[in-house]
Amino acid sequence: MLTITPEASHAIRGILDTSEAPDGSMFRISPQGQDGSAPGPSLTISVIDSPPPDDQIVEGEEVAVCVDPGAAEILDDKKLDATVEGGKINFSLEEKA
Repeated sequence: MLTITPEASHAIRGILDTSEAPDGSMFRISPQGQDGSAPGPSLTISVIDSPPPDDQIVEGEEVAVCVDPGAAEILDDKKLDATVEGGKINFSLEEKA
């Protein structure tokens, strides 16, 4: 199952707190159409009001992320991390150690 680093949890919480999304909103990771510009499957992150019933819910520090079933298999052995550079948040997926 996907894990969420403290840095990613903090970044997600900051985005949710400063967005116009209603309280209780979550990040959702889902597959995106492959356009051939990047190797491997493409994923997208969006903010949703509530998760679809078949999504997996992954808990981080003070946040929960829902994962589309189509993305869950891709993310099973990954961790979601985040860095901030020049005020811009960059999310990355890394293999679990």
